[in-house]
Amino acid sequence: MTTIVRAKVAHTPRNPFAGDGALEAFEDGAVAFSDGRILACGEYDRVRDGYPAAEVLDARDAILLPGFVDAHVHYPQIRVIGAMGLELLDWLRLRSLPEEARLADVAYATEVADRFVRALARNGTTTALVFGSHFPAAQDALFVAASSAGLRLCSGLVISDRGLRPELEVPVETAVEANRDLIDRWHGRGLIRYAVTPRFAVSCSEEMLSAAGELSRESDGVLVTTHLNENRAEIELVSELFPWAGDYLETYERYGLLDETSVFAHNVHVSDDELHRLAAAGATVAHCPSSNAFLGSGVFPLRRHLERGVRIALGTDVGAGTGPSMLKEGLMAYLGQMISTDGIRLGPAHLLWLATRAGATALGLNDEVGDLAPGKSADFVLVRPPEDSTLGAVLERSESLEAALGALFTLAREESIAEVRVAGKVVWPTSASIS
Repeated sequence: MTTIVRAKVAHTPRNPFAGDGALEAFEDGAVAFSDGRILACGEYDRVRDGYPAAEVLDARDAILLPGFVDAHVHYPQIRVIGAMGLELLDWLRLRSLPEEARLADVAYATEVADRFVRALARNGTTTALVFGSHFPAAQDALFVAASSAGLRLCSGLVISDRGLRPELEVPVETAVEANRDLIDRWHGRGLIRYAVTPRFAVSCSEEMLSAAGELSRESDGVLVTTHLNENRAEIELVSELFPWAGDYLETYERYGLLDETSVFAHNVHVSDDELHRLAAAGATVAHCPSSNAFLGSGVFPLRRHLERGVRIALGTDVGAGTGPSMLKEGLMAYLGQMISTDGIRLGPAHLLWLATRAGATALGLNDEVGDLAPGKSADFVLVRPPEDSTLGAVLERSESLEAALGALFTLAREESIAEVRVAGKVVWPTSASIS
């Protein structure tokens, strides 16, 4: 059966950083889908004429957007959001790592995984690259929760063998065996994909990084994700631990962890040579602006990345980030660039691209999700302002759908997410309908 959702519709099938005209917006728009696939997107009358027998769901009081794609978020850290006053290394030691160690308790990990997955869904995130747990059973719990909720998830066991807490460190052989088992059981199962996840060079020996590189090459479609150049003290520590490395990136590059499947979070303090090599490899940087501000890491050099052709996506980086809303993260990206001495003036189309299609490209899913083009999975979000809200007042006077989109990034949060679908199926709220 074909279904048409009638709403205000906006998406970015083209890259707004490459030129004008990237945003496609329809004031009286529609998306038609069947069997989980988009059949048409455009003006309502045209879509309706193409599918006259379709069921029409009237959501004209809402704005329909592609499902958001979070390119960097930590599932074990959702309960440490808001731990103020610390920079990265002290924040890890005092706030994040003690909480992550608690996931050794499978019952606790299952509760955290369920809450985390629900938080993604209620914020309109349909696809995410998730930094997992150090414990295989806790990683299983995340995959089970995501599969049950119907979300599109890429994640993997976090591996480290030094520099953290003893309960979060494992021998290389143990890490390899656990990763292979999880890959065998989960990679490509439903909407789940696997990501080889060395925590960061600080917590990985050369042997562990080498093993991670080997794991990444053993299975097709596996991603690599880790951290890079987030904090100056972290970078100095990396240089002490790897005296042979010319820069931070080389600690991954030497072991085959730099290619088009790689997603590096942060990259705030980066050299020109590193940018050149990232671009040449086709790797992606996950920009996490709220986390960069919250931990005092710095302002992201977006212009330098773009000028050198480095792919960029957007990540919330919960729990150093300030919450799982990609709309909020878009606003933080905008604010950071506005106060940067070399910033780029971002508009609504840039933010929507970063929150959707850019992330899909980073995860190798741009043929599947990220915009509303026919043939893609029917992953979309309906945003509706709460009654008598500030957002509602602004939208009543918006002069265009592009202006309304700017208001969404500025004001809309999880209370404005009316409905979320993945492959046409409602994933939030779990028992809702549009009409």
